[in-house]
Amino acid sequence: MSKEQSGAAGLAEPPSETEGAKVRASDAARGGAGTAKEEAHTAHGPHRSVFREYFESLVVTAIMALFGMTFVVQAVKVPTGSMQNTIIIGDHLLVNKFIFAPGPILPFLPQREIRRGDIIVFKYPGKFQSEQFQKKRVSDTVPFKTNYVKRVIGLPGDRVEVRGAQVVINGQPLEEHRVAAINPPNEDDKDMSNGDEKGAPLKDERGVPLTDANAPAPDGFGYNVFWSPESLEDSPLVTRGEEFDVPANHYFVMGDNRDNSEDSRYWGFVPRDLVIGRAMFVYWSYDESAPRSEAAFPLNVLSDFFGNTRWRRTGTLVK
Repeated sequence: MSKEQSGAAGLAEPPSETEGAKVRASDAARGGAGTAKEEAHTAHGPHRSVFREYFESLVVTAIMALFGMTFVVQAVKVPTGSMQNTIIIGDHLLVNKFIFAPGPILPFLPQREIRRGDIIVFKYPGKFQSEQFQKKRVSDTVPFKTNYVKRVIGLPGDRVEVRGAQVVINGQPLEEHRVAAINPPNEDDKDMSNGDEKGAPLKDERGVPLTDANAPAPDGFGYNVFWSPESLEDSPLVTRGEEFDVPANHYFVMGDNRDNSEDSRYWGFVPRDLVIGRAMFVYWSYDESAPRSEAAFPLNVLSDFFGNTRWRRTGTLVK
């Protein structure tokens, strides 16, 4: 073999410029892809599992719900008939807690002072420490735990006088639309004046429910209050009634069902710091006096829910 042949066989032919460019481009592409992946990994963090994403969403939702229930709104149920027919037994209300929030009222926030005629939700304060109320008999409701719903009648500093079915504020008759209504008889003693806790709504003397199409219009008075026909007949004859002087930072409240409401006439005044908020609207109303379904579970639950829900009251504003 010649030296030329031996040398030619031992030498590798250098790559052409075109092939070298392809190799460099391939290496650059691989390096660029790796760099992009590393940057994306650094920017977005490690991959999160589906479980972690759901858990984080639940935590955020729970925090927002807790904040809203603490400072903005609260749901309450009405178990008694003291506010009929403005609020009916079985109504579930949303309460605006922010509007009467404690502290200074800022002009750029939806806050204001409590006004006469507002329907407020508050913690039952118990008997007011005054001889005027200590001698009166009231229910054994535990103070500071049970939520009450009533209408504000007297503001701090007012003198309230109740003359039969007529309420007088600082010597002037309070403008209210008084409606004659019959409370359902109590299941125990059949007394027509105290009412049955499950009897809703109030009816007129013919037995027609005073709701929906038969609901009396306030006639420019702002709201209706319901008295028994006997109370309305006796009212013009009463020239003198019991007087109540509302202390500072307190409110005098009454139920709209005046003959079936244990309110400030009996246990006294509501301190400002026990006011939770203003009742806004009915988000659900369930007729507890309606007959229950005899179907088997779970059909009985569904039947009762759809059959005994007062659908027309959903979304009803409380005013």
